[in-house]
Amino acid sequence: MSLMPRVEWFTGHDRKRIVDEAKTILEKIGVFVENDEAVALLDNAGAKVEKGRVRIYADLVERALDTAPERILLYDRGGEVAMDLGEDRIHFNPGSAALRIFDPSIGDARTPVTADVVRFVTLTDALPAYAAQSTGLIPGDVPEGIADRYRVYLGLLHSSKPIVTGTFRVEAFAPMHAMLSAAAGGDEELRKKPIAIFDCCPSPPLMWSELTCQALIDCARTGIPAELVSMPLTGATSPVTLAGAVTQHCAESLSGIVIHQLARPGSPIIYGGSPACFDMRKGTTPMGAIETMMIDGAYAEIGKYLGVPTHAYMALSDSKPVDYQAGMETAMGAIVAAFSGINNISGPGMLDFESCQSLEKLVLDNEICAMALRLTEGIVFRDDPIALPLIEKGLEKKEFLSLPHTMKWFRREAYFPGEVIERGTLDEWRSKGKQDAATRASARVAEILGSHMPMLPDDGAAARIEEIMTEEARKAGMAGLPRIE
Repeated sequence: MSLMPRVEWFTGHDRKRIVDEAKTILEKIGVFVENDEAVALLDNAGAKVEKGRVRIYADLVERALDTAPERILLYDRGGEVAMDLGEDRIHFNPGSAALRIFDPSIGDARTPVTADVVRFVTLTDALPAYAAQSTGLIPGDVPEGIADRYRVYLGLLHSSKPIVTGTFRVEAFAPMHAMLSAAAGGDEELRKKPIAIFDCCPSPPLMWSELTCQALIDCARTGIPAELVSMPLTGATSPVTLAGAVTQHCAESLSGIVIHQLARPGSPIIYGGSPACFDMRKGTTPMGAIETMMIDGAYAEIGKYLGVPTHAYMALSDSKPVDYQAGMETAMGAIVAAFSGINNISGPGMLDFESCQSLEKLVLDNEICAMALRLTEGIVFRDDPIALPLIEKGLEKKEFLSLPHTMKWFRREAYFPGEVIERGTLDEWRSKGKQDAATRASARVAEILGSHMPMLPDDGAAARIEEIMTEEARKAGMAGLPRIE
């Protein structure tokens, strides 16, 4: 047995203070709700409705928390558990949803097209540190109105991993659910073994839009896990203090849990977010700021205190190219997330304030995430005595390399990264062309895409998915879907 390294952000007293004050905020200030169905659910449950503003009482919050599950399982296309969300079990996935892709051939970001999305999905499927894929790129070669469902379509055709996604339009949920159902083997199979998570984002401060409320309700009623993504910005859309932002995040998330559980008690929901410590100098939302990471770890601790699975946007960077800053911010975020025990960590591959994805960074971040996963395993006592007889044998042989004990344990004790991480000698590095990490990663991207074969849906499921997406394209005025190489 080993002790998982952990960091705590609050005392038990302070956790209670934050939750109690969040409940008071919901009672005294309330939330603004634009969705009529959600308002009706809240009104019928005893909340106080005043011209779109809804005051939610503490007993309603408590009832919702009582029915929200503390553990959520996500499945791959083969029906095996891919993500076990709860307690301190951590999983990584690339974040959603970038408007641009970094193209190393031009040294800059550009608008992605279908081929880029297929490459992104295929690469994610091949990289073992990612438990799930995500609809991480918005393709520019389809109408904006169907981009949300088109990303799911490509994900289902090119990866067997579960998908972290979300809707851009209220009407998108039905065809997205239909495609997921076709891949899973029917509505009930999808409910029993979900293969997707849908992000649902309140607007800070304390507002639920028509779209995000409907997504909460649709997820609850179909059994697809909903992921709350509260986004307070310190000093801009929330109090400037980190503790104040965590408290507002808690109030917004609790209101989402109430709406969701009223729609269908017991449905799976995740306590997540994408806050930022607002940079007053630049007017930007730095995801790589250490204070942003502190807010993430802190609100996740509140989520654990409330007894629901957790999520955060971490292990990403605000850098524009794949450089030192990108590695520094990503690695720090991955370690803080791992030490905080966050269950679903979105962000690897991302650059430029969540607006850009990089295939090369995705490959490099796979190694960062694998190292973070190794870190959470802690130090295991393999023997008793711990080392005495081994040191005696090592002294006798004048080395430890040939000991059976070394052969037995060295692969279990250490994570050995791939060739994108430079661990050779100086002469070896020179002999390979003095390549930097981004160059090595680019070669690895080409290697994976040239050899990896994802597990595709069977012909019947693929045909049904294609039929649904083709009909959505027709409604949007397209003569046909973009060709997939």
